[in-house]
Amino acid sequence: MDDLIEFDTNNLIDLLDKFLLDELSKETNNTATRTTPTTSACIDSLNNPSSLQLFQAKSIPTISIKNYLSRILRYCPSTNQVFLSLLVYFNRMKSLSNVFTLNSYNIHRLIIAGITVSSKFLSDIFYTNSRYAKVGGLPLSELNQLELHFLLLNDFNLFINKSEIDFYFKLLLEH
Repeated sequence: MDDLIEFDTNNLIDLLDKFLLDELSKETNNTATRTTPTTSACIDSLNNPSSLQLFQAKSIPTISIKNYLSRILRYCPSTNQVFLSLLVYFNRMKSLSNVFTLNSYNIHRLIIAGITVSSKFLSDIFYTNSRYAKVGGLPLSELNQLELHFLLLNDFNLFINKSEIDFYFKLLLEH
């Protein structure tokens, strides 16, 4: 974990970008081990296609993932743990839902919702939703909805233990 804290955030964004691009290029077949949601709200959200559809943009954003992450870092500086937590949360969402996939239409909205949620949970310093919305290029009301559904799709389980964060950091470094 100490290595992660001292790791250059711009380099982490480069690694995250490459990793997420590879994830987007993979087939949509997900063989991740499924877990059972524990809250009825999570179950309802996973069974409601509009919860997942909410993250789908009408068209693929023109900004690259790397530039989007760099923009977030520039205007809403966050720790490496916040950025790395995206991988943990995305994996949890995949493990809770047979229909959840990362794609070019939803990745940007998932990123800004994830950064918003993660910053509030993992950092002492975070910004207002209106700032995250502006930086993310979304109306505030839309980000508020995305934030709620991101929490639901993660079964409100935001805690990340040291071994999980170390695993994903190592995964990025070896990727």
